Amino acid sequence: MNLIGWMIVASEIGFWVVIALGLVMRYVFKLRKMGLFFLALTPLIDLILLVTTSIDLFRGSTATKAHAIAAVYIGVSIAFGKSMIEWADVRFQYYITRQGSPPIKRVGMDYAKHYFKSWGQHVLAYLIGAGFLVSLIYFINDPSRTDALEGVLKLWTLVLGIDFVIAISNFIWPKKAKG
Repeated sequence: MNLIGWMIVASEIGFWVVIALGLVMRYVFKLRKMGLFFLALTPLIDLILLVTTSIDLFRGSTATKAHAIAAVYIGVSIAFGKSMIEWADVRFQYYITRQGSPPIKRVGMDYAKHYFKSWGQHVLAYLIGAGFLVSLIYFINDPSRTDALEGVLKLWTLVLGIDFVIAISNFIWPKKAKG
């Protein structure tokens, strides 16, 4: 695995570590400001990954799938970051501190609407990540060095379309409650 691949792994680990630290500070130690500080570090992790990836490419590296996945990661982290933190927050409160309400189990139209909202977040993630990919392709301006970026962009476009079909199908065939 190359440097960028390791940076993606480190970013993902770092993302969940700062969220865990933020939740522990907030709920276990009752240090709300310290908890907020750790939760606010998540965009910094994205910025470090973006800078590392950009510097690597601008120094002449040929783009790999890892470079493209870094852009995807950043888009997903920005678009879904708040909802992922809320997801972790609800579960931490309920399962760890035994406070708060249990996580909602969505079914039917509620599930369909929620999934469609997350598809909207996927569109936002796509616009952010694709913006980075297209910008890198434009600035590097060497198709022999950016093939991997274009390939991931095409694949992600297909995945976004498939996710849309799934989102619509939830309205046609709503998810049923178990049992």
